[in-house]
Order: sequence, then C-alpha cells, then structure tokens
Amino acid sequence: MAESRNPRRDGGPSSARGAGGKGAAGKGAAGKGRGAKPAAGGGRDRRGSGDPTRRDGKPTERRDGKPAARRDGKPVTPRRDGKPYEARRDRRQEEGDRTAAQQIYDGPPIPDDVSANDLDKHARQALQSLPEKLADKVARHLVMAGLLISEDPETAHKHALAARARATRTGLVREACGETAYACGRWAEALSEFRAARRMTGGYMYAPMMADCERALKRPDKAIAYDTTEIRSQLDDSGQIELSIVVAGARRDQGQYDAAIRLLETEPLHTKGRGEWVPRLRYAYADSLLAAGRRDEAIEWFHRTVAVDGNKATDAEERLAELDKRPQG
Repeated sequence: MAESRNPRRDGGPSSARGAGGKGAAGKGAAGKGRGAKPAAGGGRDRRGSGDPTRRDGKPTERRDGKPAARRDGKPVTPRRDGKPYEARRDRRQEEGDRTAAQQIYDGPPIPDDVSANDLDKHARQALQSLPEKLADKVARHLVMAGLLISEDPETAHKHALAARARATRTGLVREACGETAYACGRWAEALSEFRAARRMTGGYMYAPMMADCERALKRPDKAIAYDTTEIRSQLDDSGQIELSIVVAGARRDQGQYDAAIRLLETEPLHTKGRGEWVPRLRYAYADSLLAAGRRDEAIEWFHRTVAVDGNKATDAEERLAELDKRPQG
C-alpha cells in the first residue's frame, strides 16, 4: 500500500501428549504345567494372563506401578494400534487449525481485472525478491487491500493477511497488515505489525499511527515517547504534523493542556493550504483550547476548522452546535 492513512483521533497449538510411561516390563514366573507354549523370544504368552502389556509390546504401567493417565487424571484407553484416543482428538484439532490457516492463506476472491501492475511502482519493487508468480499474487492482494480499506476495512484486512501468509518477511506486506488492522480499530494488532515492519525496513514512516495505537490502548506516555528528534527526522512535513496531533492528544489525556497547545502552535495553523491534515490540526487545536478552559478561542478555531473541512473529516460542526446549546460558565 503506497500511502499511509491518517491517524483516527482528533479528527475524526499446543497439542496434548498422550501419557505412555517408560515403565519396565513386568517380570512373571515361567509357566509350569503341560500344554504351555512358550512365546517368541523365550517369554511366556501373556494373552489373558492379566499382564498389563499392550499388543505392541509397550507397557501400560508407569514405573511407579500406577496406570498411565491423561492430563485430566483419567486412564488412557489404548487403541488397536497402541496409540491413545487422545492423539486422535489432537489430530482433529490440528486439522481444524490447518483449515483456518488455509482460509487465511486463500483470502477473499480477487476480481480478474485486478492486476499486480495496479500496485504502486515502488511497492512492486519491494516484492522483487519473491518468485514471479508469488509476487504477482501478493501484489494483487495488496491492491485489493488498498481499494477496500476505506469502505470495507475488514475485507481489506483479510487481503493483507493473505499477502502476509505468502510473504511474512516482507516489510511492505507487514505495513499493509498494520494499516488495515488500524482501519479496523485493532490497535494492538496494528501496533505489532508496524513494529515488525519497522524491524524489517528500519524506517519510522508509520510513527504517527503507532503513537495513536498507544494512545488508543490507554498508554499516552508511550505515545509521547515517539516525539523524538530521531523519529521526526525520518518523517516528511505531513508526517510530523500528524505526529504532533497525536502527541498533543496524549498530552491532553494526561491533563497537560498547555503543553498540548504549545506543541500545536509550532505547526502551520494559519496555512492557506488544503492538505488533509489541515482540518485535523485546527480541530486538535480547538479541542485543546476548550480543554484548557479557553472557550471563546476554541469556538473561533472550530469555525476555522469548518472552513477548510469540505469533506467532513471532523465533527467540528457538531461540536459548535453543542457549544451553542451549552451555557457559558
């Protein structure tokens, strides 16, 4: 996925092992009497003698003489092949796990007219290390994830997971999983994917979204920790503004309203540009002013937000309506 989405805030098998002890074979006295037929190997025939030995020659007793038992304490009933029934249940569970994994691997259907060439050129270059057919499939899943992330983030996430199942060590794919999980509101999952992508690529392109995930997980101190010179040096102007919006929100979460205001005032609040970040920046500033008790200034900046928010990316109009109804005091 070629571009990052903007932060959401301020604008809008373990298999049970069968218990089969390594108990020593029981030692019985040699059979006396006529008609007794020696068993192979020099021992007596144990069938029907009460000797606790399975047909495959392995004992069903532990060294302490107690019957072998499952983890829940119930005795193990051997099958004809000598394996406990518990193992059969384990295999069924493993088959179920494989089926679920296969569903993720297959992913949602991809229309025939979706081509790998629809993926951004730089993104396609990130897949060059993969075999051609595999890269083509991964690219088509990423194209679908990008197309659906706004209108159907859940399906977009499934496409990203299908790509990850094929190319789990590709940073671009992990970024896509992080973006789509973020769009679904799965903050912990998104954060995990972004961290994996960062380890693979060494970049902090998604630092604003990672900080926002920390804030959504009620960890504002960890969100603020992303505001470093090193991280900001790797972000473009838009990314730095997005980071400031998130960090200011984390400051408000901690009751540090003045610090939030000061941070936002270092950004181009008065710009005449129409970037997607403009309404969110002004909205965050208005929200911080209101939290600090500066109502009149907050109303002014909510109006300034409405003026540049033609796509209704924020709820500034609703906030103004609430403030009009709320008595001042």
